Amino acid sequence: QRLEFLGDRVLGLAIADLLYRKFPDEAEGRLSHRLNSLVSRQVCAEVGRAIGVSDQIKLGKQARDDGARDSDNVLGDVVEAMIGAIYVDLGIDAAFAFVSRNWMHRIDAAQTAPKHPKSELQEWCAAKGRKMPHYEITSKEGPPHAMRFEITVTIKGFDPVTATGTSKQTAETAAAEKFLELNA
Repeated sequence: QRLEFLGDRVLGLAIADLLYRKFPDEAEGRLSHRLNSLVSRQVCAEVGRAIGVSDQIKLGKQARDDGARDSDNVLGDVVEAMIGAIYVDLGIDAAFAFVSRNWMHRIDAAQTAPKHPKSELQEWCAAKGRKMPHYEITSKEGPPHAMRFEITVTIKGFDPVTATGTSKQTAETAAAEKFLELNA
C-alpha cells in the first residue's frame, strides 16, 4: 500500500509533465481534465491488463474466487505499486519512462481534452433549464476488494438511468455517460 501511495503520486507527476509538454497552449482546467482521465483507476487497470499484470498477481483462493484478478481496483492498485517500486529501485527517469511508454499512446489519441461525463451532464442540464442530476446508490454488493455499486441518476422529466461500477465514482460516471447516450 505504501508503494501504491507513492506510485500514484509519481504517475500524477509523470502524466502532468507529459501533458504540460504535449499541450503547451492548453489552459490549466483542460490539462486537469486530461490528467484526471489518464490517472483513473480504470486506465491504470487497462494498462495492467495490456502488460499482463493480472497473470502475475498472487492471490488467495477467496480473492481468486471473487474475481480479484480482473478487478479494476486490484489491477489499478498493482500498477500504481509497480510505478512506486520502479521509482524506489531505479529512480524518477525509469518511472517516467515506464509511464511514458504505457500512457503516451492514450495522450496522443485524445486530441481534445475529454469532458468528464458528470460535468457534461451538469452542463446539459443547465443548457436545458433542468435541475442538476441526482445520483443514488441503488445497490452495493461483493467483497471489499471486488465491490460493485449500482447507481441511478435521475433528472426530472426523464426516465432514471442505472449503471454499475467498481466504485461509487465509476458507477456515477457510467450512469451519467449512459444518460447522455440515451437523451442527448
